[in-house]
Amino acid sequence: MKLLVVGGAGYVGSTSVERFLDAGHEVVVYDNLSSGHLAAVPDGARLEVGDIADDLRLEAILADGVDAVLHCAARSLVGESMIDPGIYYRTNVGGGVSLLDAMQRTGVTRLVYSSTAAVYGEPRRVPIAEADRTQPINPYGETKLAFEGAMRWFAAAHDFRAISLRYFNVAGATERNGEDHEPETHLMPLVLRVAAGEATHVQIHGQDYPTPDGTCIRDFLHVRDIANAHLLALEATGEGEPSFEVYNLGSAAGFSVREVVEAARRVTGRAIPARPVKRRSGDPPVLVASSRRARRELGWQPSHSTLEQMLADAWAWREAHPYGYRQEPAVESDPQQAVAASR
Repeated sequence: MKLLVVGGAGYVGSTSVERFLDAGHEVVVYDNLSSGHLAAVPDGARLEVGDIADDLRLEAILADGVDAVLHCAARSLVGESMIDPGIYYRTNVGGGVSLLDAMQRTGVTRLVYSSTAAVYGEPRRVPIAEADRTQPINPYGETKLAFEGAMRWFAAAHDFRAISLRYFNVAGATERNGEDHEPETHLMPLVLRVAAGEATHVQIHGQDYPTPDGTCIRDFLHVRDIANAHLLALEATGEGEPSFEVYNLGSAAGFSVREVVEAARRVTGRAIPARPVKRRSGDPPVLVASSRRARRELGWQPSHSTLEQMLADAWAWREAHPYGYRQEPAVESDPQQAVAASR
């Protein structure tokens, strides 16, 4: 297949591009590089620099023999979405609809979307199933859910075969690509920053939750397993009637914050001081997604998502790339100006 990966210079997107190339597919990466990295685009993929809102540019690329699309481009900082919801609607919803319009005009009807389990909000039960209530608690989750709605209606009106994959936290790395965000908000890379001596300690928000060790439990998946799910989903759009399907990707059990810190100490051999602080408002005790349907219908089996392997791979990449994709330390940036256009 000839595949277009929108947001393919980001963490999840670039790793998926690696997987597609390994499987023998031709890949075009489309990214505005606002948060993706030029150096993350694997050799063998063609890079087109452009914005998802530019539907005419997308149309020209899609018309050049593209068979299917993986959509990984989004703004994805929860805190930023609460401060500036408008840009989240313009990018995650408006930009996504521009992509759908361009696909419809060029007759490209196969789409896989990198979504989020944040669409469920605070769950009534765990592990979360696809049929459970969707009630996002921030504009980030709301805009991802809104674009899923657009996918559903485009599938009905234009004979699309579309799949949305919902998951929580992604971790780990390949030898080539790893996680390099600024600002960084994810637990594992923050813990590894402490191990690398770039921060004095990691904060543990709350130690009195109704969990075995009192800290929150969260779902983590290796980025390699996410990339493999993307490939399986793209293959699944090749047959059948027009449809829109949703699949959760999850570990079914999750790991506590304390477990992550202790595993990172073992993997890195570093002390990693941890400091307890008060709970954050709105943090549920457990967030874990059920992936039973994806395992059954897509044949997806996570094979890299042990806590030790995710941390070991992320640490190895960090050791090999001490400044991320840069050649020297980054200049400190204003967190309010940082964006995440590529997942």
